[in-house]
Amino acid sequence: MRVFKFGGASVRDAAGIKNVASIIQKYGDKNTLVVVSAVGKTTNALEEVVAAYFDASKGGKNTLEPVKKNHLEICAGLFNSDNPVYTHLEKVFSEIEQRFDATPSDNYNHIYDQIVSQGELLSSIILSAYLKEAGIDNNWLDVREIIKTDSTYREAVVDWVKTGELVATKVVPMVKGSIVVTQGFLGSTSDSQTTTLGREGSDYTAAIFANLLNAENQTIWKDVPGVMNGDPRIFSDAVFLEQISYNEAVEMTFYGATVIHPKTIKPLQNKNIPLHVRSFINPEGVGTIVGKEDQKSLPPIRIVKKNQALLTLTTKDFSFIQEDVLASIFRAFSKVNLKLNMMQQEAISFEAVVDNQEDKIARLMKFLQDNFQIEIQEDLSILTLRHYNDATIVQNSAGKEVLLVQKTSTTYQSLIR
Repeated sequence: MRVFKFGGASVRDAAGIKNVASIIQKYGDKNTLVVVSAVGKTTNALEEVVAAYFDASKGGKNTLEPVKKNHLEICAGLFNSDNPVYTHLEKVFSEIEQRFDATPSDNYNHIYDQIVSQGELLSSIILSAYLKEAGIDNNWLDVREIIKTDSTYREAVVDWVKTGELVATKVVPMVKGSIVVTQGFLGSTSDSQTTTLGREGSDYTAAIFANLLNAENQTIWKDVPGVMNGDPRIFSDAVFLEQISYNEAVEMTFYGATVIHPKTIKPLQNKNIPLHVRSFINPEGVGTIVGKEDQKSLPPIRIVKKNQALLTLTTKDFSFIQEDVLASIFRAFSKVNLKLNMMQQEAISFEAVVDNQEDKIARLMKFLQDNFQIEIQEDLSILTLRHYNDATIVQNSAGKEVLLVQKTSTTYQSLIR
């Protein structure tokens, strides 16, 4: 039993889907579950549809047209016009459009999940249909029937017990001796409302299945050779890592490395299931293995987390930032679900570095403005260096304004402009 995960870049057009089919045919087998993300930038496009749902001036259901056009163009490169896939896709599009005609809802997160989730349904329908067209027998699975969650829309928490029961009774018989195509990122509540597991959460979906299926391994197919010691789009000298440990992978994702979703590692580590990160562009490459051990000598690992904001909170009555004051600050961050990426305390001020999510920051300020003066600096980045040395710090900080520095024996972080 094995689990493959393909991201949006791998299925962004007809040629990409044909390539994915060839990889499944060559490297999969009759006991493979395939998790697929939404096509290309579909999630971003569907977020525009959500925005139009809540603001009619943005174009209403017409905002869905670019999504429809893109998927139909992909299908035109794969199928004849009478293929049943077109009927299946039209059902998905109709479901989205009907929301604009129903009684309006003011629950943004709920509507977000109901609309944005459709991207994965579209891509998986197309991939499953093309595999059959190419002579690769497979079963399509609606993941919402299997992965059960609470009702925390956009960041749903998985019910592992219920999900495990459903995997055992429904998925194991389906995938045994067959290929199953399903969606990443999605789940559903006990009353069948669609939920999502957090942005870019398809890696995590694959890990859930790998854990509950006791898979031999999980493979994430990317547009890079494997895990590297820096994003090659930022660091031209980035080098390939043959092997890293689960712990190193957790550290990298915690600090913002995007090659693997942060929640992916733990379900695999719990059952010692290797994670392979391989290239769909060059599938013959060996890729990176994430497992128990690191390679013998790891180079400095560099991570840049962009679009950060520095919030400086200063007490209005000049009281010290002690336990009770810190507790009130942390409660406010928790209420708006805003993660602290860096923090630093002084006598009467507290500095917090967060993703620059304007809506959450605005809500945070409402909770804190009575007791604190709040200053915000934007357009910042966090530079994280794992296994650093002095030369690495100098090289990667050259020409940058450094606002904050924190370091341990293994990890150096700076907030830079």
